[in-house]
Amino acid sequence: MKISRVFTFIVREIEEALPAIIFFAVGFSLIELTTQLFLDAYVERAFNYMVAVVAALVVGKAVLVANALPFLRRFDSAPLVVPILFKSAVYWFVVFVFRMLEHLIEYSSSGGRLGGIREYRETHYPWSQFAAVQIWIFTLFLIYTTAAELIAVFGKDNFMKVFFSRGFASARASRH
Repeated sequence: MKISRVFTFIVREIEEALPAIIFFAVGFSLIELTTQLFLDAYVERAFNYMVAVVAALVVGKAVLVANALPFLRRFDSAPLVVPILFKSAVYWFVVFVFRMLEHLIEYSSSGGRLGGIREYRETHYPWSQFAAVQIWIFTLFLIYTTAAELIAVFGKDNFMKVFFSRGFASARASRH
């Protein structure tokens, strides 16, 4: 009986995180692709797409953690732009904390000591690169949260019809 409840819980968590994981896997892969295109003449980055997918798993989990925060629904009755910006900022901050912890764990597992964090960070992951990724993460969260909030307003079926049905495209054209 306990194993069944644990399995059900795990499946529910995966189902809840899957849209975020897929969205961010695609988004992070696009970030990696554009980075490779810009730096193609300078650096070869063959396995970073796998890093992008793993990062999407982390972000998917961060979304689940943020969704469990009691204050996340604080602005749900405000105009739609407010909860979109608020939730995007909260998600972004949770991922920021996860990424900082990831780098601290990596540093400490490599035998680092407290006084050498700054030098380690600068040689292994400069702030400019960290900041660029955080800007993209926030942009992706704006898109993801906007879609999630629109689905909450319209319902999944209506959202899919509006965005992916020819009938709505022709109705739009007839309004002009």
